[in-house]
Amino acid sequence: MSGIESLAAIYYTPSHKDSVTMFENYLTYKDLFWQLTFREIKARYKQSVLGYAWAILVPLLNLLVLSIVFSYVFRVPTGNIPYPIFLFVALVPWMFLVNSISSATGSVMANASLITKVKLPREILPLTAISSKMIDLLLTIIVLTIFLVIYQIKFQPTLIFVPFIFIVQLCLISGLSFFLAATNVFFRDVENVLGVFLTFWMYLSPVLYSSTLVPKDFQIIFFLNPMTGIINAYRQVILYGNISLGLDFLYSAIFSVVILILGFFYYKKRSLYFADVI
Repeated sequence: MSGIESLAAIYYTPSHKDSVTMFENYLTYKDLFWQLTFREIKARYKQSVLGYAWAILVPLLNLLVLSIVFSYVFRVPTGNIPYPIFLFVALVPWMFLVNSISSATGSVMANASLITKVKLPREILPLTAISSKMIDLLLTIIVLTIFLVIYQIKFQPTLIFVPFIFIVQLCLISGLSFFLAATNVFFRDVENVLGVFLTFWMYLSPVLYSSTLVPKDFQIIFFLNPMTGIINAYRQVILYGNISLGLDFLYSAIFSVVILILGFFYYKKRSLYFADVI
């Protein structure tokens, strides 16, 4: 047995099945949760020359290329806010979503030995994949803060609402991750299709441009995208000091909570058959 498997076998026993909530499972298995999280972080940068620097370099390279293309070539209007800052405020949460969902989708298959050998609440697997991306998020937030200082963007009192927006986004990410991770066990094409879908989704979200540029005929479709309200909310509280987040964010919040609940129960039901398929 590996260190994690033996630790789980000795210290962790399954609790009262379906009556256990996700929060109760976390309290019971929190040591295993964090052990799997840190294992994921170490494995990602193992034998990498630059190590954690990649967490900063990748978003910076994306920022550089996209800023040149959309600021100087397409000349996307952003008002009084410099385009690199306008973009970076949206790019940070967007990359967290992409990295988290991509990692969580394959989390069950990546931990097949735990599924077959260790009794544990299986919803831990996609959640640890998401939590392992937090270190990348924190590093990019530091870089974003430096950019805000360099561009002399005033720090708004409304920054205190950022954690609330993040919780809404985390609900959305977790819910989608539950759906995708469970489905990927039975249909392995999910991981292959996911990259195309996420790229398509980005262009339908106000990451590269302002939502005010969307033609009126497409506003309703744009509104139904849950990331529209979330990205707009980040920009409003960070760049404009505005706490009037609007109906788009209210819709995003409701949608995210609903998708989290549905995703959790879908994953819970499908997880009963994981060991038979893996």
